Amino acid sequence: MEIFNEFISTLGFPIAVTAFLLIRIEKKLDELNKTLLLVIETLGKTQH
Repeated sequence: MEIFNEFISTLGFPIAVTAFLLIRIEKKLDELNKTLLLVIETLGKTQH
């Protein structure tokens, strides 16, 4: 049990930070994807 507690205390913070950053990056990537789709759609309309 002591090894388990040491493992959690050692890796808990890095895992929490990583999860937080991944969630933030996911939101930003979704916004970027929507923007790129809008640009592609706009460029497609101007070429026709």
